[in-house]
Amino acid sequence: MEKRWVIKAETEQQTLIKLIEEVGVSKPIANILGQRCISNFEEAKNFFRPDLKNLLDPFLMYGMEKAVNRIEEAIATGENILVYGDYDVDGTTAVSLVFSYLHREYEQIGYYIPDRYKEGYGISMQGIDFAIDNSFSLVIALDCGIKAIEEIAKAKAEGVDFIVCDHHTPGEEIPDCIILNPKQNLCSYPYPELSGAGIGFKLVQALNQIRNEGFEEIEDLLDLLVVSIGADVVPISGENRIMAFHGLARLNENPRIGFAKLLELANKQGNLSMQDVIFSLAPRINAAGRIDSGNKAVELLLAQSETEVNEISANINSYNETRKGLDKEITAEALEMIKLQEEFVHLKSTVLFKEDWHKGVVGIVASRVQETYYRPTIILTESNGMAVGSGRSVKGFNIYDAIDACSDLLDRYGGHFHAAGLSLPMENLTEFKVRFTEVVNSTISDNLLVPEIEIDAEIDFRDIFENQLGGIPKFFRILRQLAPFGPENPNPIFVSRNVKNTGYSRVLKDEHLKLHLYQEEYPNLKLSGIAFGLGHLFPKIENQTFDIVYSLEENHWQGSSSLQLMVKDIQPSTPPI
Repeated sequence: MEKRWVIKAETEQQTLIKLIEEVGVSKPIANILGQRCISNFEEAKNFFRPDLKNLLDPFLMYGMEKAVNRIEEAIATGENILVYGDYDVDGTTAVSLVFSYLHREYEQIGYYIPDRYKEGYGISMQGIDFAIDNSFSLVIALDCGIKAIEEIAKAKAEGVDFIVCDHHTPGEEIPDCIILNPKQNLCSYPYPELSGAGIGFKLVQALNQIRNEGFEEIEDLLDLLVVSIGADVVPISGENRIMAFHGLARLNENPRIGFAKLLELANKQGNLSMQDVIFSLAPRINAAGRIDSGNKAVELLLAQSETEVNEISANINSYNETRKGLDKEITAEALEMIKLQEEFVHLKSTVLFKEDWHKGVVGIVASRVQETYYRPTIILTESNGMAVGSGRSVKGFNIYDAIDACSDLLDRYGGHFHAAGLSLPMENLTEFKVRFTEVVNSTISDNLLVPEIEIDAEIDFRDIFENQLGGIPKFFRILRQLAPFGPENPNPIFVSRNVKNTGYSRVLKDEHLKLHLYQEEYPNLKLSGIAFGLGHLFPKIENQTFDIVYSLEENHWQGSSSLQLMVKDIQPSTPPI
């Protein structure tokens, strides 16, 4: 699919000069810093060396004082406390985080993860019944609950109080309980982009403060938090950057035994990045809730010994293999459905339903289909007599708002700008497809339906090797310090012009390009690269000059390291005007 290359505006000249002089970096690095709203030495220092002391006061969050007081009251009077969370990575890490902290000094506490297939997402009536039947008088809900109006009303009528810690977009009506959600109207918390586990951590931080404990008492929870941040694709800025930075350090230096075992099974060694969190840890934790039960993930994350983790981790790894098989099979079916129905080709959105698709992987399939056809996509299946599923959007289009416009047809829904979940009566399915299609058609602009590559800067190979005598270039070593990468702090993307093949580039496995490149102006500076899925472009690079868009990566092979270009796209060079 053709991609649009969009080069970000260059940092204002005065700021650029100031950063070059004060921070001592090259112009391309200074430009990247400026694009991330860094304008002086102090801001650069805080960015490169995130400090836990700069975390915000948790009591700035609306409802925090009430939440802390209610928990302390429950502990003082010997009440039973239930920690309730969703079955995905954010939910299970959030439950593990809050449960771990409270259980250190209080034993009358349990946790509950709803069954994906019997109960669905969020607070369920079965979960409420469990709390009532087992004499839990306080429920701390994590990563869910902001739309559980009826369920929480029932709980309240039965004497069960709720503290909802949620980061999803609230509806017009909110539950009658204590709510921690920086996106609610009454909250003016300075950083509203926390994950569900992030809000759970702020609750723990508040308890830590009023108990006059040192912050070191909760630092061991940061590995859970960084996995939540990576898996839920929240911005890596502000507090999230600070917590992700230190969480990754914890994950690399002293991970909890459950994570260590999953990393061993994933054959991950060396220094972990946020990409490793997203593609190695998160899918395995998610697989528990997709194939069996999210309780298995919590059991693993709370485990204290090798004996405990061995069997659970082996099962979770097996679930992940099953998940991958289902993902591949159902994605192929979904893509075939689109090919066989000509009208899909001309639509600006995709809504697919098949009654026997596995509910646990429809979100992944929605992502795969969206990546293939690049349009807002919803994948649905049947569960307990309802059509249930997940939606994924394209950059710049709010799929939650589009689903919200169809709310009268839905039973439940929730989510974010780019991802959402929903369920609806089977009899409303046809009308929902029509309505959602109309909403997208009338609100999305055509340019959003073309994949965009946002480029930080145009550079030459010379810029990468500036003042470099050998080894890994200083340019890349500084770039690496911008990590962890994610939304609002992406791995920098560059474009280089007038690139040529040295003659040693080739196609791997009929689909990937292994590249050996140089620029005409600098024939002695040669770089290797890999372009996944771009093997079909090989004829365009054989005997002509071209432009490439790429990020930089350190490639490790047989004990040595070298710089490698991760090529995102290739286009013929534009001839000079």
